[in-house]
Amino acid sequence: MTISRRAFMKAGGLAMVSLGADPLFVDRAAYALREQFGSAGGKTLVCLFQRGAVDGLSMIVPAGDPWYWRDRQRIAIPKNDLVSLDGMFALHPRLASLKPLWDRGAMSIVHAVGSPSTTRSHFDAQDYMESGTPDRKSTTSGWANRYCEHAREHAETPFRAVAFGPQLPRMLSGSAPALAIDDLRAFGVRTARAEGNDRLTRAFESLYEGSATGLVASSSAEGFEAIKMLRSADPTSLAPANGAVYGRSKLAASMQQIAQLIRADLGLQIAFVDVGGWDTHVNQGADQGQLATRLDDLGGALAAFTTDLGERMRDVVVLTMSEFGRTVKENGTGGTDHGHGTAMMVIGGGVRGKQVLGTWPGLAPEARHEGRDLAVTTDFRALFSEVLTGHLGAADLNAVFPGFVPQGTLGLFG
Repeated sequence: MTISRRAFMKAGGLAMVSLGADPLFVDRAAYALREQFGSAGGKTLVCLFQRGAVDGLSMIVPAGDPWYWRDRQRIAIPKNDLVSLDGMFALHPRLASLKPLWDRGAMSIVHAVGSPSTTRSHFDAQDYMESGTPDRKSTTSGWANRYCEHAREHAETPFRAVAFGPQLPRMLSGSAPALAIDDLRAFGVRTARAEGNDRLTRAFESLYEGSATGLVASSSAEGFEAIKMLRSADPTSLAPANGAVYGRSKLAASMQQIAQLIRADLGLQIAFVDVGGWDTHVNQGADQGQLATRLDDLGGALAAFTTDLGERMRDVVVLTMSEFGRTVKENGTGGTDHGHGTAMMVIGGGVRGKQVLGTWPGLAPEARHEGRDLAVTTDFRALFSEVLTGHLGAADLNAVFPGFVPQGTLGLFG
């Protein structure tokens, strides 16, 4: 079911007018709107950006390629610690919590994936991946925002596209409405009921005045709508389900809050979260150390998220991404430098799991990009396009990835 923009704004206006009179009426009005948004339900895509260029070769280890071991004398993951997937590839041991997802067919991996751009600049490569237009700096919007702009069958909820962070990322920038929420708990949504309307009214006023509220919206109207719906739904009151235990990191908190928004049926279609710390030039480590610590956080957050959502994961896909990979050969300081191809994970939804997809080019020197990096054999736009069509049901991606035509499919969805 869809609801027109005019109808929503009319109903939202009624709820706002009632702020000073009857808080119960506000809750009922917002609840009615939330029910309409939730009924549109459908699918959710969670995009997790590993900023800094993750070493895909030690995240998803090509254990069957002898060059991995030859060129990584200090940082190769010990063979006995690897979590084998299919004989050729294995998980870093700090991602062992994801192995049950693989075993039950809820997780696939695309290796040797990346951008056709050869830039080694973090800033440029991230910009290209989020805009969806490699080597084109003139693009003013992100590919996820363009998808929201052109796929109009979804209900008009302010929570359709939400990023967790202090500002809208490049991927969600554009003409379609989107929100950036630094922390759901910062809104004081739960205490608003107990304290009456004053707190909620102050939140509205602070949006008018441009004050810091922990929320960045495309417009004041979108911000007001979001706060009203949060007050009614009270998503932060939803404790983790199914025995899920989240860690104490920022990533874990963001993944928990994405799960809360999904469980609150607020119409979330695209969620975005990023996590840094992947630029491992020095002392990268193997099964212990800098990379291992980051992967431990990643694996724990993803495992808790999928456990928390339980059966709801049938309608949710998590897509990990990073701007590029790292060099095949370790450097002189026990790290890796900016590379080219990397690995990305696709978890949940209708994913045809237990697959490492894409063409593996091998790590032999003659097969490397510029003689040093894992080659890219899958354009990231091919992967993202397949997720949009196979999971979200997108019919036409010409406006989302202009000028790009996928050659065949990866086989992510049945």
